[in-house]
Amino acid sequence: MAPPMSASAFLSSLKAEGLTVVQVGDWRDHNRNHKGPWGPVHGVMIHHTVTRGSARTVELCRKGYSGLPGPLCHGVITKDGKVHLVGYGRANHAGLGDDDVLRAVIAEKALPADNEQNTDGNRHFYGFECENLGDGKDPWPAAQLEAIERAAAAVCRRHGWNERSVIGHLEWQPGKVDPRGFTMASMRKRIRDRLK
Repeated sequence: MAPPMSASAFLSSLKAEGLTVVQVGDWRDHNRNHKGPWGPVHGVMIHHTVTRGSARTVELCRKGYSGLPGPLCHGVITKDGKVHLVGYGRANHAGLGDDDVLRAVIAEKALPADNEQNTDGNRHFYGFECENLGDGKDPWPAAQLEAIERAAAAVCRRHGWNERSVIGHLEWQPGKVDPRGFTMASMRKRIRDRLK
């Protein structure tokens, strides 16, 4: 059980991991905390955006859209490998997911199949949205995959977590498919190797 790190610690952790970070507007105070608590935090969730174009993607993730106000994550990882910070605190990214999955993340054990939507993930996960159409054909450039690896590792390193604290949206909420185009098993291996 961990309290969320401060916004400044989040920023410094990402930079210390060698990432290029772009701070967008009032990201430190842009959140959904009025809708419920932020924390304790237990892991990192990876998503794809189903968008094209970095500027448009960052703006959408910052502001949200009708029915789902922003921020939609903490950081947007664009195809060039930059991390754009759009919010900090509770964000509309994880939604309701499986409590068995959350228990496995906390214990850093193998994940069970997600078959319930009974637990508030927005409270417990850092979220990174990754610019991709999510159709299985849109490429994932090497720089972007490395940035996903580094961003997740940065959060894990700060909290003393291992790679099993990093999950995809598809492992949390039934019916979700993101991220599509690489496997979370392969990404967790990359994160594990980086944390060594």
